[in-house]
Amino acid sequence: MIPVTKSFLPPQDEYQVILKQAWDDVWITNRGKLVTRLEHNIQNYLSSNSLIAMTNGTLPLQIAIKALGLNREIITTPFSYIATASCISWEGCQPVFVDIHPDYLTIDESKIEAAITDRTSAILVTHVFGNPCNVEQIEQIANKYSLKVIYDAAHCFGVKYNGESIFNFGDVSTCSFHATKLFHTGEGGAAFCNNQEIYDKMFYHHNFGHNGPEAFYGQGINAKMSELQAALGLAVFPYMDQIIEKRGKVVEQYREELKFKNFRAMTLREGTVWNNSYYPIIFKSEEMLNKAISDLNEQQIYPRRYFYPSLNTIEYLKGKKMPISEDISSKVICLPLYFDLDQNNVYRICNILNSL
Repeated sequence: MIPVTKSFLPPQDEYQVILKQAWDDVWITNRGKLVTRLEHNIQNYLSSNSLIAMTNGTLPLQIAIKALGLNREIITTPFSYIATASCISWEGCQPVFVDIHPDYLTIDESKIEAAITDRTSAILVTHVFGNPCNVEQIEQIANKYSLKVIYDAAHCFGVKYNGESIFNFGDVSTCSFHATKLFHTGEGGAAFCNNQEIYDKMFYHHNFGHNGPEAFYGQGINAKMSELQAALGLAVFPYMDQIIEKRGKVVEQYREELKFKNFRAMTLREGTVWNNSYYPIIFKSEEMLNKAISDLNEQQIYPRRYFYPSLNTIEYLKGKKMPISEDISSKVICLPLYFDLDQNNVYRICNILNSL
């Protein structure tokens, strides 16, 4: 079976050596040495803003909304995983969808201003498949209307844009360290921020609001990463360059061997150093997409429809019509892409798609 992705697992003995430190310290959670070491390693590796490691990739978004004091409308993308919009709704705000660019698949920045009202408090958008949004234009719009900016950068570990870590843009950027991601801690995530006041608020929010053992800064929740998660991340960490390189070879093989007659690839934004996190293709029709999935499944090859359905069509999110997102969503799949996917299997996948 060839799945759409597969977790990279380091040698178990290497994980156990790191984990033993938590056993020796009898310290399993509450920001022990492993969590703080992982944060330090990530910041140095990415040349990124300060970060707070958390127990999953959804809570950083929720905590960012809380820390920035957002309570009204938030402009967002309809083409993302459900967590992007559901966080907005969960925190008592109203998601306002803006359609996407048909080539980059990120929010169409030229349509943002038309969606701004006197109730708009922020822009929360996704760097889709690790492809950056137009961060310069979004920053100009945010400054013009005094809006906060949160980037859902769940797919972006290792991505650089114009020589800068993608996590250094916006008021807050977030990342997922879920098991399916390029870098992972099993479950996990992080919030990145260069503003000390916002960073401090998020830090308190992610630990019940504690200000020392007996005082409380304010409202909080439990979003702390455990030492067990951090140990896995520390075991994965030394392999990051190798992971990105090997996935890059798979991506290059797709680019060389696919004929792109009945489908097209995503366009990377100029200035992007990409991380080979996903390989989406967009078919000419949903009928052809369904045929491709059927033909691949017959050979026990399992791509996945990322992202379907378009979030504006989900009833509780109450979105307006988004023609481009709805069209792309109905015609896009991500092809298998992982560390040890071998050339022969990539060749098989390409042959099946080329023969449609």
